[in-house]
Amino acid sequence: MRFSVYQVSRKGGRDKNEDRMGYCYTRDAGLFALADGMGGHPEGEVASQLALQTLAALFQRDAKPVLAEPLRFLHESIIAGHHQLLRYATEKALIDTPRTTVVACLMQGNAAYWAHCGDSRLYFVRGDKLIARTRDHSYSELQETLAQVVPVGERFNRNVLFTCLGSPGKPVVDTAGPLLMQPRDRVLLCSDGLWGSVSDAVITEHLAGRPISDAVPELVELALRNGGAKSDNVTVISVEWEAAEDGDAASEVSTQALGDEVFASTIQASLLGENNPTDELDEAEIERSIREINEAIKRSSQKKP
Repeated sequence: MRFSVYQVSRKGGRDKNEDRMGYCYTRDAGLFALADGMGGHPEGEVASQLALQTLAALFQRDAKPVLAEPLRFLHESIIAGHHQLLRYATEKALIDTPRTTVVACLMQGNAAYWAHCGDSRLYFVRGDKLIARTRDHSYSELQETLAQVVPVGERFNRNVLFTCLGSPGKPVVDTAGPLLMQPRDRVLLCSDGLWGSVSDAVITEHLAGRPISDAVPELVELALRNGGAKSDNVTVISVEWEAAEDGDAASEVSTQALGDEVFASTIQASLLGENNPTDELDEAEIERSIREINEAIKRSSQKKP
């Protein structure tokens, strides 16, 4: 399995950045995920981090080195993240539960599968065409869909969601796939800080026309400029499947040499709270995280009799 990946998170005009993203992989499967902690509820950064930690932990447990039922895995691991949030709120005696949206994409064999809850999105671009996009679990998107069938009245605010992780009711989780991938296919996961300020057409145009290492930071800067002083946090992780041989070597990952039990992850194991000064995760941090993981794996294997 060979792919290139680029991710970045930028703090906009908000007091703190509650977005989290990351990826993990075995020799034959890769999981890419993003979560956006919801304002108006406590500890959004904890919610988003717990959701990703749960996904990564279950992926590590079940991908040996592939998942038997990818769509079932995505659905069940997202629901497991929801239960983790409820458990966390109970243990901390919180009046309200931390809440988050989440979107995740699994690449295995030559197919992509994805799932989401809330309004964090996935875009799938092939050539210059947008061939798939998730549909937000928001009243505004639902209203747009209904408007094609029956007349509708007052428009809802795009930020009003009817489901998320950590909500009192069982979350709605939509899954899709498998979609057979072709070399140079590009997948982008993002928080609403991007798509709320940049149109689908512009996102597609940038992904289609530039390497992801150029397209992603340009899109993020565009979203921040368009959002102005009150811009939302903007978080993006993008993957190019079987990137061109002459692509950006620094962002390329090849898993061919990994053993059956090897697992690597950029999703941090500890919760990121207010004491963490880092609001951006850049490529240097990602590469350092991968090195630390691989060194730990090597040390562990050397200790075995």
